[in-house]
Amino acid sequence: MSESLPRLTRFADGITAVDTEYVRPQMDAAHVVASGLRAAIVDTGPNTAVPLILAALAELRIDRDAVEFLFLTHVHLDHAGGAGALMRELPRATAVVHPRGAPHMIDPAKLIAGTRAVYGDALYASLYGEILPIARERMVIAQDGQRFELAGRTFECVHTPGHALHHQAIVDHGAVSIFTGDTFGISYREFDTVNGPWIMPTTTPTQFDPGQLKASIVRLMQFRPRRLYLTHYSEVAQCARLANDMYEAIDDFVRIGRAAGLDQARARGALRTWAHGSLRDHGCTMNIDSIDSILDKDFELNAAGLAAWLQREAG
Repeated sequence: MSESLPRLTRFADGITAVDTEYVRPQMDAAHVVASGLRAAIVDTGPNTAVPLILAALAELRIDRDAVEFLFLTHVHLDHAGGAGALMRELPRATAVVHPRGAPHMIDPAKLIAGTRAVYGDALYASLYGEILPIARERMVIAQDGQRFELAGRTFECVHTPGHALHHQAIVDHGAVSIFTGDTFGISYREFDTVNGPWIMPTTTPTQFDPGQLKASIVRLMQFRPRRLYLTHYSEVAQCARLANDMYEAIDDFVRIGRAAGLDQARARGALRTWAHGSLRDHGCTMNIDSIDSILDKDFELNAAGLAAWLQREAG
């Protein structure tokens, strides 16, 4: 392992982002939360991130048996692909999973097949490798609003459909913050400007639902968070402004999707044009080629997700 890894970003309230190095640096984060002598982890990234998370625990001087919870926001493999492997290294941890996601963690065969269908066999193999199951007895199936205590610090699972039906956000009441998974889309640090972070929805196939996603954003904002921790990528403030930006962007994506119909190439081009304009308005001075190098895969996945939503809507 390179001396520069793992890349850690330490925040207030015992929260540390671990760069999972998925695809590129600063794209995908797992988070370690230390409270007293105990700890929790939110999301894992893919299998290749497991050694990085274990190295992060060592650097943070957290014993593996001090980790009580592995919270999974949802089971897409850039968030939970390493969960089975990581659980084998955390002898006292309990995985906390949405009811709709739990069966896929116990038996990941359908999850693997679905991910292969989206990414193709070759890319799937390079990104995700072998997905290991989690034993049912080491899992809690979290109900909406269920709370968990970690050394006196309360975490609450809030079901947030819209990106996926099996999505949950993790409200950290002690830090007045929320681990949002993909409910608050993506906000890559390369696009930060003097105006703060830039944000964009992620409509990855196959369960994007704009009405549900907007309702989930409204619900999370009722907790009045001071900070949000996104998987893509980590801490953002200006929560109310970002919620408004997300709300408006979802409407823009719906218009783009309806105009493109099932023509994914057209939708991808329109999403690219939208992002370039939005970033310019945000004060981003990065050249177009650099923007595209960061967002090209997101344009592709978002276009596919919009098409899947339209097909489902049409019945």
